[in-house]
Amino acid sequence: MRRTPRPLVAGNWKMHGLKSSLKQVRTIAASLAKTAPACDVMICPPATLLRPMKDVAKASKLKLGGQDCHASSQGAHTGDVSAEMLKDAGAAAVIVGHSERREDHREMNVDVRAKAAAAHRAGLMAIICVGETLKQRKAGAALRVVGHQLKGSLPSTATDKNTVIAYEPVWAIGTGLTPTVDDVAEVHTYIRKRLQALLLDGSPERVRLLYGGSVKPANAAELLVTKNVDGALVGGASLDAKDFLPIVRACR
Repeated sequence: MRRTPRPLVAGNWKMHGLKSSLKQVRTIAASLAKTAPACDVMICPPATLLRPMKDVAKASKLKLGGQDCHASSQGAHTGDVSAEMLKDAGAAAVIVGHSERREDHREMNVDVRAKAAAAHRAGLMAIICVGETLKQRKAGAALRVVGHQLKGSLPSTATDKNTVIAYEPVWAIGTGLTPTVDDVAEVHTYIRKRLQALLLDGSPERVRLLYGGSVKPANAAELLVTKNVDGALVGGASLDAKDFLPIVRACR
């Protein structure tokens, strides 16, 4: 039986990758051509690699996404990239509200919501990130923080077809700390319930909920069968095909 919603495994390359890194994409695309995966597969490279990566991935099952976008379609915003530009370069989606954007660039929920709406305007799928810090989790505020971010970051244009939610416990990214499966299930189930009240169009049950806290080949199989986990947002392990492909194959 086909799983609903269809899982998504997306790789976030962050600020990594030069043209020499395209060999990893060739390997990933070739593997997907040989054996059809049980999930959608996406790479979100730096904007500099989107166009050449599109050429490498053409005629393959590999989808591409951006890592961030400006809320405006164009204008005097030096250094920024619009959702329309990402679309033009070959992206099908864009990550917004990643914890590193929220922390390093002081992005607030209102900023994330505007960027998600811009993604929808351009015809892109918005991958909206939410997650708590270690201090917030220790204080017992994890669900409250995630709920607040979700409510504030979800635009009225969101549907189950154009929006994905990625839960990334900030305290588990690159720290060696790992949530238990029960921890992940609790938050994902909470997000699903909150979507029932927040989603104005579409079915909350069909919104894909990705887990994004240091997903690796060693823990992917266990995480990807967890209740209400519909895939993964993968960081460092997505930079190398030998690490990323086992995560893709862990989808069932």
